[in-house]
Formats: sequence, structure tokens, C-alpha cells
Amino acid sequence: MYSGCYHARFPLGCARAGLFPLEALSVKIVLIDFHTHTTASDGALNPSELVDRALSRGVELLAITDHDTVAGYRAAEGYYTHNSSALRLLPGVEFSCRWSGTTIHVVGLAMDVDAPSMRHGLALLGEARQERGAKISRRLGKLGFPGALEGAQLVAGDSQLGRPHFATWMVQQGHVADHNQAFDRYLGQGKVGDVKAFWPELAQVTGWIVDAGGVAVLAHPLKYRYTRMKLRRLAIDFAAAGGAAIEVLSARQTPDQIAQLVRLAREFELEASVGSDFHRDGSYNAQVGVELPPLDGLRGVWERFAAVSPTSQE
Repeated sequence: MYSGCYHARFPLGCARAGLFPLEALSVKIVLIDFHTHTTASDGALNPSELVDRALSRGVELLAITDHDTVAGYRAAEGYYTHNSSALRLLPGVEFSCRWSGTTIHVVGLAMDVDAPSMRHGLALLGEARQERGAKISRRLGKLGFPGALEGAQLVAGDSQLGRPHFATWMVQQGHVADHNQAFDRYLGQGKVGDVKAFWPELAQVTGWIVDAGGVAVLAHPLKYRYTRMKLRRLAIDFAAAGGAAIEVLSARQTPDQIAQLVRLAREFELEASVGSDFHRDGSYNAQVGVELPPLDGLRGVWERFAAVSPTSQE
């Protein structure tokens, strides 16, 4: 991770539009996080707990980006409005989609969550997750694990159904020792529970975000383990679909990995985004809040909300 002191001055137009209060035009940004999760999807903290964690960490700009739902953002918005004057919360979501036969994640930032395109997309993804869950359950049933869908739904409660809920159910039933074993044997990439067929295409998801006035961000590009050539193809298609930014820093990355993604962003004229991809506390998990890495003049997506310029380190 990188340390440094950054100052931000919010544009007057943003204040006039009501995005930020006029009296808060000048604010020092310590940490930014445009990729986090709550119990609305597969995170461990509920929305208010995540806001409190961000406040305690000194995060100034935060987006809650639960998988295929804005329920976490909606809950956090009400809590943050009444409990925080230091934190600025942006609408966010992390959409699942398909590209070249694999699952890709696209983060939406600062979109109108009530726009028709967002309502349509979120409804479609909610249905897709239920269909996907049913298929995962059928596959697990054939392996001798009956009742997986009902069990995972009980674990999920009001949260968006996902593979981690199946993993928790399998642990509860004694089928596996822990979450890691559930994914390594049954739910991870290439395993029987890795169901992708129900996701919409990359261009469709990106279009929903853009049509809702938001910023489409390619999430954790290195997580897909593509060759450099395939990663360039992904960036080309993403930009052509209206994508505006990529995460140059997600969770824990090396300086060389960051530099690689900065070069990719510059080549295809994409902005930089940063996020912890926080789900829960853990020895190897990134904490909420990301310090800006060196960007060598690359535009940061946060500059749409705050004009950031580095100063001397304090």
C-alpha cells in the first residue's frame, strides 16, 4: 500500500447540484474506497457497520458496491446521512456479467439507482442469481448434498444469494471443514458449483450503468488471470461499450501489478479507480480505505467528485 497526503477541492458545480454541501468545498482526502461489500451481498459487516468502519479509518470518499444489488447502499445512505459529516458516500454496485465465456465484474459508481436501466438490470440480475442458485443446488444434490438451495437461502436471508452462502451451508452441514475447502472442492472456478451461464453480457451491463448516469469501472482486472493479450482485448471491448475506468489497485497488489494496470489504463484512455474489495476482516484481507498509489499523471475517477492533487508527504 502507499502512503501520502492528498488534498481535494470539490467543484462548485457539484455543490450547486446538491452532491456535496457548499460549505464542504475544501476537504482533505486521507483514504478512498470505491469497492466494498456488506451483508446485503457477501460481506460480513452490515451497511451501518461498514460506514462506521470507514469513518474510523478516515475514509473520505466511499462507495458500497454489493454484488448485483443496491440494498446495502440504500441502507447505508440513511445511516450515513444522520451520523456522518466527514464521509461522502457514492451510490455503487458490482454487476456480474460475461465476456469471452468467463465471468467479469463491473463496478458502477455514482449512478441514479432509481433510473429505469438500473431497475431493469438489478431485477434481471436478481432473477439470474435465483436461477443460478437452483442450478448449483441441483449439481450439489447429484453429488450427495441435498437441500442446498433451501439451506443457502436460509443463510442468505435478505442478502443477494451467492456462492458464499452455499459454502456456509456446507460448513454448517459438516460437508466441508471451512469456506476454503468448499470453494476448492465444489464452488470455486472450474468446479461443479461455478455456474456462469445466467449472467448478461459485458456491454449490456456497462450500458445500464452509463444510461443511469454512472461511471462503469472494470473491477480487479488481474483477478481473471488473463494473459496480457487477453487483458488488452478485454480493455478494448470494455472501453468500446462505454466503460470509463479500471481498478488499478484492488485489495492487495504489488507495485509492479499497479504499474501494469496504470499502463493499461493509459493505453486505452481509461481513468483509474481504487478499492479494497473489502468483504470481511482477515489476516490477508485488505482493510477498508485505500491510499492513492502513484499514477504518473493518470486521471483518477475520484476527480469527477473531487479535484485531487498530491502534496508533500506529512
